[in-house]
Amino acid sequence: MGESSLRIALAQLNVWVGDIEGNARQMIEAAATARDRDGADIVAFPEMALLGYPPDDLLLRRGLPGAIESALALLTERLAGITAIVGYPEYVDDVIYNAAVVIRDGERIAHYRKQCLPNYGVFDERRHYRAGESPCIFELDSHRVGVTICEDIWEQGPAAQAKAAGAEVLINLNASPFHVEKQAEREGLLAKRAQANDLAICYVNCVGGQDELVFDGRSCAVDRSGQLTLRAPAFESGVFCVDTQAQSGTQGAPSIVAEESDEALVYDALVRATRDYVDRNGFPGALIGASGGIDSALAMAIAADALGGERVWAVSMPSRYTADISNVDAAEQAERMGVKYDELPIEAGFTALLDTLAPLFGDREPDTAEENLQSRIRGALLMSLSNKFGHVVLATGNKSEMAVGYATLYGDMCGGFAPLKDVYKTWVYRLAKFRNTRSDVIPERVITRPPSAELRADQADTDTLPEYDVLDPIIEAYVEQAESIEGICERGFAEEDVRQVAGLIRRNEYKRRQAAPGPKVTRRAFGRDRRYPITAVYGDL
Repeated sequence: MGESSLRIALAQLNVWVGDIEGNARQMIEAAATARDRDGADIVAFPEMALLGYPPDDLLLRRGLPGAIESALALLTERLAGITAIVGYPEYVDDVIYNAAVVIRDGERIAHYRKQCLPNYGVFDERRHYRAGESPCIFELDSHRVGVTICEDIWEQGPAAQAKAAGAEVLINLNASPFHVEKQAEREGLLAKRAQANDLAICYVNCVGGQDELVFDGRSCAVDRSGQLTLRAPAFESGVFCVDTQAQSGTQGAPSIVAEESDEALVYDALVRATRDYVDRNGFPGALIGASGGIDSALAMAIAADALGGERVWAVSMPSRYTADISNVDAAEQAERMGVKYDELPIEAGFTALLDTLAPLFGDREPDTAEENLQSRIRGALLMSLSNKFGHVVLATGNKSEMAVGYATLYGDMCGGFAPLKDVYKTWVYRLAKFRNTRSDVIPERVITRPPSAELRADQADTDTLPEYDVLDPIIEAYVEQAESIEGICERGFAEEDVRQVAGLIRRNEYKRRQAAPGPKVTRRAFGRDRRYPITAVYGDL
């Protein structure tokens, strides 16, 4: 084999689950770009790109195999002048494989079936797929190229198997969800695999929001020594190329996009997830309850950046306990971002419902029942506006609130999507400050005021919860790391605080089961990433 290099194009696409025809069109266009603009020899598409990921039980629809085969036939016909690697679900009798097919000039020249099926966190692949067993190697201009899919690269076996079968370059197709530290893990793993197997590795990932997941792209490549030679941008669709001299392991001039700050990555993930959820579900815009607090302020900024201010409707719903500055700040932010803004005072409705409930409430002292009633009135108003005008309601609660139940069921938890569902309160402040570095949209007073639900006089979050810089690390340890009560206390937290927080997390599982979906941005999110029984006893675990 000579010293000639292969030019490999990584097609980082924002595919849509179920949009088989649309996804196929994206692939045809990307392949043409890779061939005509970039002169690529190979174009690789993400895992399950033809159907979208994760398809879940959509895989069981009886009409799906025929639709997949029709799209594959179209791709086989149209993908000319370049070798294409396409991820798709392969149906063999009653068995489904997470598969890839290699297409060249009207022929399907090779197939691969994913061998390592993840069944943890957000992944549930053993529910649907059977594991493959064999490597996939194809030749192009005297180069031998191997194919693997996503989880295969996290285990040593498939890469070693491909190397033993003669692979000099390995292309790994992915649908790898975002969380804050994910890219460092990916690149470290690729370097380890490349060095262990003497293989250059190309890693292609998808982008875009899909319900509770958001995919960041950041497709990348390493040479045989593990040196990074390509890193594509985060959250951007596109075709990104790398030149690989498979014999020597050297590669062309590196194309490495600098990593952004964690705040920038998380903020852009939330914007991308919100845009795709609203647009792909056919909503004309988004509705937000604008309280003048930090959570609704950040949610408004995300929505306006995702959809444009003209598609966002902020509604302030003051009560007798709402400070005047809350309305002023909410209105000011809406004006800065070009967001439609209205006020709907709830005092008349609140009074009417209190009068209605008075015969049954009797002389009991006011408590959370009266507080939550205000929140439920607001939820009812937002849902009424949603029904009338079609906008989806964005719930504004954060991960800290979701964890300990500091949110009202059928009140501020109302909504179709929750952009901040996996964002800790301390991170809400970090993201708000970050957003203001791009342009000054969130009033400074919103960021500096002590947080309050404003459901009773002089209320503060710390009336019932520890300070957030104490609360959030306890939640992270208990939820994301599954640490024990004893283990968290050993980290220096007061046992009283730890037991209070852990108890609140356990007792509020039923609330979280009824919460709107929201994008995962931490290692372990509530929802499909963390599945706990509602009715269970595990107090000291």
